Order: sequence, then structure tokens, then C-alpha cells
Amino acid sequence: MTHDNPFQSLTRRQALLGLAAAALGAHGDLFAQAPGSVVKFILPVSAGSGVDGIARAASHQLGLAMGTSVVIDNQPGAGGVVGTSAMVKAAPDGQILSMVSNNHVIYPSVLKSVPFDPVNDITPITIIGATPLVLVVNPEVPAKNMKEFVALLKANPGKYNFGSSGNGTILHLAAEMFKDVTGTFSTHIPYRGFGPMLADIVAGQVHWGVGALPACKGQIDAGRVRAICVSSPHRIDAAPSIPTSGEQGYPAYLVEGWIAAVGPKGLSPDLVKRLHAAFVKAFNTQEVKEAMAKQGNTISLTTPEAALAHFKTEMVKYAALVKKANVVPQ
Repeated sequence: MTHDNPFQSLTRRQALLGLAAAALGAHGDLFAQAPGSVVKFILPVSAGSGVDGIARAASHQLGLAMGTSVVIDNQPGAGGVVGTSAMVKAAPDGQILSMVSNNHVIYPSVLKSVPFDPVNDITPITIIGATPLVLVVNPEVPAKNMKEFVALLKANPGKYNFGSSGNGTILHLAAEMFKDVTGTFSTHIPYRGFGPMLADIVAGQVHWGVGALPACKGQIDAGRVRAICVSSPHRIDAAPSIPTSGEQGYPAYLVEGWIAAVGPKGLSPDLVKRLHAAFVKAFNTQEVKEAMAKQGNTISLTTPEAALAHFKTEMVKYAALVKKANVVPQ
């Protein structure tokens, strides 16, 4: 996929871009030698997901911090493997990057074959922060809170089903964790991404599911789905009326999604340093801070080294969770 250079043959705009890039300084000018270059974020998720919401909210400021244009390219499928496979094959020049979630380190535990190594075939840039997860039900489900929902599931084993963004994804495992903690059973229906899953919960084709709060909030506010709980340690400022699982008697049901920025294997240390600085700059702007607060995300950018360590420890953590949840690799 190619992108037309918007600055080609536009001398005045080209000059303005050059001046803007110069004003950003060395840490904000990744492509000073190529005015009009585009940084493409290949997202391994569908439009409307939590990762997508964060990427799009920050894309403008990321572009300013990098001194270039930012394009979001959603490539969902196979729980995220499709998009990530495309990213890891890219040249390590910083023009193809990605934002990934917990799913990235879950692949080895839930798939019989993964066409890349989640740690060795990428270059971590930063863990951006965390996004809260919320359990939602179709409004026709006769339960208003966790106590009623658990009682309903126990009284009707197998009657109610739940959707996920794909087998073995964080949203699938979060639902499996709910089943384990509450001792209930529901039939799993995997989807090709979060968007189709939420659409079917709204339509009543699926009874319940777990999603990133920012991606569900619009449907919750509109009354198209009902929020049962957030699986966070505290209520979320962006949605203060949704109770936590802990305050409803299930403190063991605690899981959040995290978001990380990564690039292909082989990004130079200098480029990683500049990319990291661009992320820090973008996410510290008032525009992005307000967007993240509105979505309910907790932003705390790590160093590239800490991001690498996080990937490794999370792989071990989710391998144990997958085993406990009896998720069969596919």
C-alpha cells in the first residue's frame, strides 16, 4: 500500500513543513531528509477497539512530534496476528510502527503456530499505559449487577453465550477469568475483532462480553448495552457510575488491558530514542491528556528497556492464565 506525498510539488507547503520540523528540534524531527514522509501505524485490531481509540486520539500530536504525517492502518484478523505479521516484515526505518495490547504476548500460548516471535521480532518503544475493561450485556439480559448476573448464569448453565475479539485474545481471557472467578459457564463465540463482537451484543446475537471501556462507552451511554462492572481496582473517572467487580464481592476478578508502541526488529538505538521522545512529547500534550482522560485510560510511558522486560514477564503470566482457563491452542 502506498501513500501519495501531499507535499510533492507544493513548494510553499514543503517549506512550511521544513520550518515546522526545524522548530521541533532533533528529538521531534525523524524524517528531516524526506519532507512529506508518512509514518504508518499498522494496528492488529479493528476500528473502534481500545487500541484504535488511543492511536487515533494521539495520531495528530504524534505526527507533530515526529515532524511527519501519521496514518492509521487497521489490519485485524487471527486475534491480531495478521496486522502484527505485516508490521514485523517492514524495514526497520521507523516508517512502519504499531500499537499492540496484551494480545501480543498471549499468541504463543493460544496458537499452535505464530509466524513471528513476540519478543525477538519486534523493537519495543514504550508501554504507553493501561485501559480499563468492562463487562457488558445486551439490555434484554435480566441482570443489573454482578450478583444478579452470576445468579442468572448459574441458574441457566449454557443458555447464555459471550463474544470475544478472537480466540485467546485478552478479551477472551478476561471473560474466561470471569467464568473461573464466579464459577459460571457460557459458550464462547469468537469474532474477527472487537467491532463485530460489540455490534452483535447490541443486536442481541450475543448475550455478553468484555471490552475496553473507551470502545464500549458510547454504546453504554446510549443504553444499547448495559455495563455490569469494570475489572479495575478503582472506579474509572470517565465512567464513575460503573461499579468495580471488587466492590460487588469479586475482588479476584481484576484484569486491565495495556497498550504498547513497537516497531520491527532492528530499529537503531538512536531511532528508538527519538521515537520514544516523540511518544513522550505527544502524550504529554494537553490535547492527548484530555482525550486519554475522557476515554478512561491511565497513561504512564515506560522506557524501551522496561517495555521489553514487561513483554517477557507478561508472556509468563498469560501462559499460566491460558492453562488455568483450559483454552485449547488453535
